[in-house]
Amino acid sequence: QVQLVESGGGLVQAGGSLRLSCTASGSIRSINAMAWYRQAPGKQRELVAIIRGSITNYQDSVKGRFTISTDNAKNGYLQMNSLKSEDTGVYYCYIELTFVWGTPGNYWGQGTQVTVSS
Repeated sequence: QVQLVESGGGLVQAGGSLRLSCTASGSIRSINAMAWYRQAPGKQRELVAIIRGSITNYQDSVKGRFTISTDNAKNGYLQMNSLKSEDTGVYYCYIELTFVWGTPGNYWGQGTQVTVSS
């Protein structure tokens, strides 16, 4: 019914930048919220940033460095600047949506690895 495809992860040196992308497809009437989570090795998955309409919220550790955005279609982005080694982890896209037939749903992407070398 719905697919989320993430891209943009990779290996970068500390201080560098990456831009993650998340593209949704399927029977979607609207995307009501989009978020990025990350999971570091041995740790729980944590919320990094979320956008709902024009409202954004960030984890304190990424404020001023990361920017979440959407293009009002079915694409979302996470611009990550001034990366630190502690930003390393698998990054997951998450969406809350309304199907074309009117019911709500939520989906996770498959994850993309971000590795920041110090």
